[in-house]
Amino acid sequence: MTLKILVTGAGGMLGQAVVARLRADGHGVRAHDRTPPPAGPADDVVVGDLRDPAGLDRLLAGVDAVVHAAAIPAPVDDDVFDNNVGSTYRVLEAAGALGVHRIVFVSSLSAVGLAWSGRGAAPLRVPVTEDHPYVGDDPYGLSKQVGELVTATVSNRFGIPAVSLRFPFIGTGERLRHHLAHVQADLAGSRGGLWSWIDTRDAVDAVVAGLTRRLHGHAVVNVAAPDTVAPVPTAELLRRYHPGTLVTEPMKDFAVPVSTRLSRELLGFVPVHAWRQP
Repeated sequence: MTLKILVTGAGGMLGQAVVARLRADGHGVRAHDRTPPPAGPADDVVVGDLRDPAGLDRLLAGVDAVVHAAAIPAPVDDDVFDNNVGSTYRVLEAAGALGVHRIVFVSSLSAVGLAWSGRGAAPLRVPVTEDHPYVGDDPYGLSKQVGELVTATVSNRFGIPAVSLRFPFIGTGERLRHHLAHVQADLAGSRGGLWSWIDTRDAVDAVVAGLTRRLHGHAVVNVAAPDTVAPVPTAELLRRYHPGTLVTEPMKDFAVPVSTRLSRELLGFVPVHAWRQP
């Protein structure tokens, strides 16, 4: 089935990859960003601030589904919460009112509150499941937590199937190699991200699954590779850096301390790209 899909944040690393994949799959794509994204395969491009309600009707005209990937991707300034939450509310509320049939919200494992915590928050238990309590203290993680609630609210109000995908670090090629070197030189510095990751190509597959898999209502889903980016076994990482965390199941070898059961069962998604040599 061919769809017309709006991709926000289309100039970002993930957004560009999603646009390319959707067009390769034969879908129509409208790309949006605050600044003109690099030239790509999108059918049409719209530039502007999603917090401005003017133009949202035109932006969403004829759209069957929305992939909302637009966000300031870290707590880098005072605008991060207003931008991320305001844009999510404006575009998804308008999408619901105009009859969009599917929403994929690009969330983050930061929505648990660990990755950017200024006080070094630790998970209460691992593997971290989607119902883990919010323990954060930073505006970016909070913006993703609220963004998931916005997505759920729009889904409830308009009866739209929707999924919030909680991604860890996303990368492939040189970006991934740089991240591996950075993490392995400072394991403690990645304690908040739980040393988790996913290849960009797998992240795109997860977005496609979120668009096409039969869903009812709204679901939050963790999406991550099955292993960490660390050279140290996970059980040892947890003993060193999260000694007070309850381990609810064995963390064998380099297993990621994040539950991905829902991504398999609900989306039928299994990552296929790895960085370790077999």
